[in-house]
Amino acid sequence: MADCKDEHVIAAAQHIVKALGSNKNLTDEVKKILEELGSRLSTMTLLSENKRGEINEIEKRLDSVQEKIASWESDQSIWDSSPGEASEYLQAVEEVRRLTESVEALSLDENEAVKLLNRAHSVLQMGMAKLEEEFSHILVQNSQPFEPEHKPFRCCEVDFVDVESTVSVEDDLDDSLRRDSTSRGLEEFIIDLVHPDVIPDLKGIASSMVASKYDQECFQAYISIRKDAVDEGLFILEVEKLSIEDVLRMEWSSLNCMIKKWIRAVKIFVRVYLASEKNLCDQILGEFASVSSVCFVEVSKGSMLQLLNFGDAIAIGPRQPEKLFRILDMYEVLAELLPDIETLFSDEAGSSVRIECHEVLRRLGDSVRGTFLEFENAIELNTSTIPFAGGGIHPLTNYVMNYIKVLTDYSDTLNHLLEKHDLYPASALSNTYPVIEEENENKCSSSCTSLMAHYLRSITSVLESNLDGKSRLYRDESLQHFFLMNNVCYMVQKVKGSELGALLGDNWIRQHNRKFQKHAMSYERATWSSILSLLKDEGICNPGSKSVSKILLKERFRNFNLAFEEVYKSQTGWLISDPQLREDLRISVSLKVIQAYRTYMGRHASQLDGGRQIDRYIKYNADDLQNFLLDLFEGSPKSLHRRSWLYAKTSAALVPPFTLLPSLHCEVLSIPHHLHTPGAVEDKQ
Repeated sequence: MADCKDEHVIAAAQHIVKALGSNKNLTDEVKKILEELGSRLSTMTLLSENKRGEINEIEKRLDSVQEKIASWESDQSIWDSSPGEASEYLQAVEEVRRLTESVEALSLDENEAVKLLNRAHSVLQMGMAKLEEEFSHILVQNSQPFEPEHKPFRCCEVDFVDVESTVSVEDDLDDSLRRDSTSRGLEEFIIDLVHPDVIPDLKGIASSMVASKYDQECFQAYISIRKDAVDEGLFILEVEKLSIEDVLRMEWSSLNCMIKKWIRAVKIFVRVYLASEKNLCDQILGEFASVSSVCFVEVSKGSMLQLLNFGDAIAIGPRQPEKLFRILDMYEVLAELLPDIETLFSDEAGSSVRIECHEVLRRLGDSVRGTFLEFENAIELNTSTIPFAGGGIHPLTNYVMNYIKVLTDYSDTLNHLLEKHDLYPASALSNTYPVIEEENENKCSSSCTSLMAHYLRSITSVLESNLDGKSRLYRDESLQHFFLMNNVCYMVQKVKGSELGALLGDNWIRQHNRKFQKHAMSYERATWSSILSLLKDEGICNPGSKSVSKILLKERFRNFNLAFEEVYKSQTGWLISDPQLREDLRISVSLKVIQAYRTYMGRHASQLDGGRQIDRYIKYNADDLQNFLLDLFEGSPKSLHRRSWLYAKTSAALVPPFTLLPSLHCEVLSIPHHLHTPGAVEDKQ
């Protein structure tokens, strides 16, 4: 209608110009102006006719394209039909887009422009809706299965020390349980989350939608579908969606299993799944760089924060010693993954994930330091009211020494955390470990002066103090020394030949070797000195005479028998778990007792009345006693009822005087279940 009006105006103007031009009274100048005006009006007429032709051509092409697009409006996928049809459809949509731009470029009357543009946009919207549908369909139908039990997922899994097996029962950590500290580039773990053959199709659809200004629809479709896929990935990795309150209410046994799953899942999720998700996003939307980054963050942010929230819940939970290794594993894994996370979420859009990751890592570090203090407090507060039966290795000693032995696997991390917050100033900790030999002050290696070393010395010092208090629960002085000998020897054997030895130093080992040997000698004195005094000549002569009193001699033999039987009855129930220590102590006792007994019998047996009188007072010969001594320290009380016993044992050959060889191996006792429950480590006698 606008063009028709313009044409009428131009025609009228041309008529007026023609009429004026026929007037002979006009000047030459006026005629010239009228001629130019007539020429312009003729040009305008030609342009108007051309515009009408363009409009007609646009309308004709819109009719054709609309018919094509409408013909594909069905439930069947175009891309499932044939590549040719998919290509034709993209061309049709591209045609609509160009026609829309052509209409916008024409200078049309407002009403006519709106009408034509509305029609073009309607056809374009129809095409974009179908493209969005196809885009979503291809993404969903061509997703690749996520199978973390297959490579390369296993290459990316984290190995960690199992606190239940190593702290409580096992002496040595198997190499397979050591954590892999090596880090690989993200590109080494890329997998195809969507079949590679459809990537060009997805990229083509995305380009068409973005070019047609339907980018938001395309991106939202991508985010929605891939976000569901990422959530499914976490589900496959057995990561449950738990609130902080849920985590804080969980029992430790259940929480322990959850942490194991988290440690495995977070490394696979970041190194494999998110790296592959970022790669997929770049492949499809990479030409729209800033948008691609935003889409990846929107896809992965929720799942990533879900993982971090679990770490946060663990960090703010109660600081109990049994949780320390799990928290350390979480800290180390997250610290190892931090560069990968910063690479994946490097843009401004991912700043919230980066910040939260750093915060969770900081809080886990705080939890480690707090648990350190709690562990030492738990040892100090571990009180008993009943002495530990048998004087063997106390469960607390077993637990603490295995605990700190495992701690050495985390030396670098612990030193970093301790130094960062100066939890144990070296000046204060040096007082907990007095150096006896001055030469060692100058020769101590750097590892000996680390905060980790100071901490471990402090722990062993607190443990020794606690054991000293537990030893005083025994009324028998010999059992007090026996108990301390057993436990200090066990401490030494745990330190020697392990990383603990490098941290605590040779001086610590020598000092504690002397300690348990001193307790062994004190045990011998307390147990056998009074008995051996019965095998001395002093006090058995008649008053005023040098002759031996038979009465006193008989009394000596009788008292010796009673004393030996009492020791046998009690000390067969005492336990030395380490076979070498047990053998050494038996040999040392045998050397002293048997030699003294043989000498005493050789000197005085003939002075007793013959026959049955001798059997009444000399109940055991030297070989009997030596065999009886082989029953000591087995942890099974026995009694002597008669002289002749049958033994399957063979007497050990005597060796040079008792030295308590420094290369003894102390076996580990099982730790009662209650030592693994939350709270301070407790005794149950």
